[in-house]
Amino acid sequence: MDGIYQADSKRYDDGMKYRRAGNSGILLPEVSLGLWHNFGGDDNFFNSKKVLHTAFDKGITHFDLANNYGPPYGSAEETFGKVMKTSFMPYRNELFISTKAGHDMWLGPYGEWGSRKNLMNSLNASLKRMQLDYVDIFYSHRYDPVTPLEETLQTLVDIVKQGKALYVGISKYPSDAARFAYDYLRRRDVSCLLYQGKYNLFSREPEQEGILQGAKDNGVGFIAFSPLAQGLLTDKYIDGKIAETSRMAKGKFLKKEALTDEIVMKIRQLTEVASGRNQSLAEMALAWLLKDESVCSVIIGASSVEQLNRNLKAVGHTSFSGEELHLINRILK
Repeated sequence: MDGIYQADSKRYDDGMKYRRAGNSGILLPEVSLGLWHNFGGDDNFFNSKKVLHTAFDKGITHFDLANNYGPPYGSAEETFGKVMKTSFMPYRNELFISTKAGHDMWLGPYGEWGSRKNLMNSLNASLKRMQLDYVDIFYSHRYDPVTPLEETLQTLVDIVKQGKALYVGISKYPSDAARFAYDYLRRRDVSCLLYQGKYNLFSREPEQEGILQGAKDNGVGFIAFSPLAQGLLTDKYIDGKIAETSRMAKGKFLKKEALTDEIVMKIRQLTEVASGRNQSLAEMALAWLLKDESVCSVIIGASSVEQLNRNLKAVGHTSFSGEELHLINRILK
């Protein structure tokens, strides 16, 4: 039988570093824990709880969720809510908890996208599942090309003024819509705190499309999800084979077609560079993102304590020589 959880008294003494999120008072751990996978109703609750406890004991104070994380939808928030109630509640003031709405969640015309009805209803349900009075940040999870952007953004303003979220952010918005959002929210005294985007060695769109620069220009922090390209930037696929237990084998988000001969070659070459830095490919991939001070955190997933601890080795080892960066860019061309 599990005893009562007591957080490690040395959780802030060594290892984890914290970065300011844009022009705000928020300091995020360089590595945040995302609950997209591995924390749903289909996963082992006791393992999920162990990973959450270990993360906090290692100085991870930011836990990233969304309404439809699972599977099934909503179950990751339910898992977190159980841990919140039994373990984390004494530490609520130390935790930075996020959730989002905008992707598919329930049936009907209001079950997704950016309407006021969807966002309000979703956040109310998320708070119940997580057993919280408020979240620290609530995101519009994706840009809605049909709903007037003013409606989506005004809902974010009202959510903060109702006390249901301390801050708001946006995720996966195109550059022009993001800049509009920054300006709209700022003029209503509810500044956008974070832009969350997909960013890794294989996905450089935030650089290429002006997302990183736009966030920096507007005092908005950038936080990267999928920093390991859903496992491609690890040693799982270095031999070009697909293990039955891998995410690629399941084929829902990471398709088998992604493992081309060219990608396998790049994985092997990047692994050689990482080895020269005394890092694994995963460690180097995280460090490569964190070399840029405008990236205030990277969101990792973890199916086990062992995997979590491996990824945390990247913290504090984020400097690259010019030669290393040149070699990495040459490989990725």
